[in-house]
Amino acid sequence: MSHAEPEHDHEPVHGLPEVLPAGERIVWQGAPHWQRLAIDALHVRKVLVYFGLLIAWRVADVLGGGGGAVDALLAAAWTLPLAGIAVGLLMLIAWLMARSTVYTLTNRRVVMRVGVVLSISFNLPLARIASADLRCHADGTGDISLALAGPERIAYLHLWPHARPWHVRRPQPTLRALPQARSVAAKLADALAAAAGQARQPLAAAGTLATGPGAAPAGRVLAA
Repeated sequence: MSHAEPEHDHEPVHGLPEVLPAGERIVWQGAPHWQRLAIDALHVRKVLVYFGLLIAWRVADVLGGGGGAVDALLAAAWTLPLAGIAVGLLMLIAWLMARSTVYTLTNRRVVMRVGVVLSISFNLPLARIASADLRCHADGTGDISLALAGPERIAYLHLWPHARPWHVRRPQPTLRALPQARSVAAKLADALAAAAGQARQPLAAAGTLATGPGAAPAGRVLAA
């Protein structure tokens, strides 16, 4: 089921829709790095490149038609406010997304509280996580994607931008733009290994960081 409220002041536990049951404890909590989220999820750099190409095309078109440098600059100038507005809106959206998101890892599940206007929490029991994949960036941020076992799925649009890009048919919930992603990955790998009763696998810079208990029938993927 879903639990939605615009504000989070009345959460029983920060980032969680309910008080943790006996025996469950929080291992880690965090949120996306909003600048990295703007780059990776909202493609701010690509938008800047697009406007740069548009400006270059306008300048080249005027110069090719016999106009002077001043004419070319004036013809291209109208795109600058549009570029500023577009990039500014994307940066604002990324900031709001990061501000309203809380990722929580407990010894039993991963909880993703997401949504700028309508808040939704996805409960992902460790028993339903088949594997987790880490993708790191040079600045230390990174994404951790969770492959879920079983037939139940969360719609890609419900997850976005907290979903692995291009995995639309089998969406993978993703902890996006994590600061110190390797440290978070190590904690998740330990939790998955403990849930599966296995020793933790060596942590690589990218690729599969852990294989979870996945095939176990216990647990359900819920939005709470």
